[in-house]
Amino acid sequence: MSAHLPPLIAALLAGRGFTPAPGRVELVETHASWVLLAGEQAYKIKKPVTLPFLDYGTLEKRGACCRAELALNRRLAPELYVDVVPIGGSVEQPVIGALPAIEWAVRMRRFDEAGRLDHVTARGELQPQQLTQLATTLVAFHAAAPAAPAGSHFGDPEGVLAAARENFVELRSLLPAADQPAVESLAAWTEAEFGRRREMFAARKRGGFIREGHGDLHLGNLVLFDGRVHAFDCIEFNDDFRWNDPVSELAFLWIDLLDHGAAGLAAWLLNAWLEAGGDFDAIPLLRYYAVYRAVVRAKIAALRAGQEDAAQGAAEIDAARGYLALARDIAVLSAPTLDITCGLSGSGKTTASSARLLDQAGPCAGSLIRLRSDVERKRLFGLAPLAASGSALDAGIYTPEANTRTYARLLDLARLLLQAGWPVIVDAAFLRRAERDAFRRLADELGADFGIVYCREAPDELRRRIAARSGDASEATLEVLERQRGWLEEPSGPELDLLRPT
Repeated sequence: MSAHLPPLIAALLAGRGFTPAPGRVELVETHASWVLLAGEQAYKIKKPVTLPFLDYGTLEKRGACCRAELALNRRLAPELYVDVVPIGGSVEQPVIGALPAIEWAVRMRRFDEAGRLDHVTARGELQPQQLTQLATTLVAFHAAAPAAPAGSHFGDPEGVLAAARENFVELRSLLPAADQPAVESLAAWTEAEFGRRREMFAARKRGGFIREGHGDLHLGNLVLFDGRVHAFDCIEFNDDFRWNDPVSELAFLWIDLLDHGAAGLAAWLLNAWLEAGGDFDAIPLLRYYAVYRAVVRAKIAALRAGQEDAAQGAAEIDAARGYLALARDIAVLSAPTLDITCGLSGSGKTTASSARLLDQAGPCAGSLIRLRSDVERKRLFGLAPLAASGSALDAGIYTPEANTRTYARLLDLARLLLQAGWPVIVDAAFLRRAERDAFRRLADELGADFGIVYCREAPDELRRRIAARSGDASEATLEVLERQRGWLEEPSGPELDLLRPT
């Protein structure tokens, strides 16, 4: 390998320049960087290249980009990013840490590649709670990130559409004629969907939702490290890639999980993100951004096809076709569905709805959205999902008026999501028939299939579960359970035909 490398990289790969000597040095090469793995450290050196989307052409620019990379990535992974170090000496005898610099490197803590989330997912080992932690981290990160100035071009609707159009221009020249109908179909869908949502894109910009994010948030840039998921390798070289709507970054992760055959985990991530941040107004735009991200992946695979030998090139073309098929599946809406739960506290409603999220198949797999009354009730009163309200029975956030507000909010959100083409399950007690009837009428109005997931359990088991509950948004107590018994109007009559299996 060293015969094809610049002298500096070959010298470092041979172990020269490190103090103390690391023993074996390994090299990972990308289109824009060399990463040298030495002991417990990794040194990322930028290639002296100038591409349409980045400029590492001079030592000064590479040094500046290294410093930017360090600062930007420390926002999400301070444990991984150590510092920027000069490399002095000569290309044959380099000295890391010496000045004057002949090159610059970002120094990182080395991590086990097996912990990258693309590998973890491929092994079937990614856990829902890890995605919950990631979603919570991302919501906090984007909330604290700077918003794009109103006068900047970041997030302008015209720019959003232009970026999507550029992908199709390139795919028309990169893919064989047999694939062009798929390209044109997605191009037409993109134009139509943008036309339907244009004012929403503009409203996101006006509302300050365009943030300085990560820019390349996919499973390969996430790693399990010290027991948590960390995002690394954010885009430092191109502001247009980094400043975007947080839902566009979520879309990248969502389609990556779908592409890995993990539709249930994709749904879990989406719902964890919504529970943590409550940005339901972004969901009508998620399908557009998801198609965009899948088409970007198709374009990258098609570009790689032209850089490989015949066998590998054919494999990359097949990968591009796979991403186009994924984009098509995302774009095509299935028949809308609205399910609600029903049952006393502790009867298993959240467990049943969680199983629905994780056990999905079919063309709309990964797209089910759950609305939890315990979470949305607290949000109405400015509380985090796991925060204690301190409310007594029939007081605070649990008065009859608060109950009415909560169910009205759930109804409004269900309408928004169904109209945007997303299937919905509402996790709430729905003890009274009138509450259930309101959602059945919404389903009838919107032409959605409607069902009731009725959860029942023995009284002793209900009491045991409530007494043992912790770390959940529900604040139900044994006293609440006894009060609910008097409120429960069990499904009966025509409702029996609407019951779903639990």
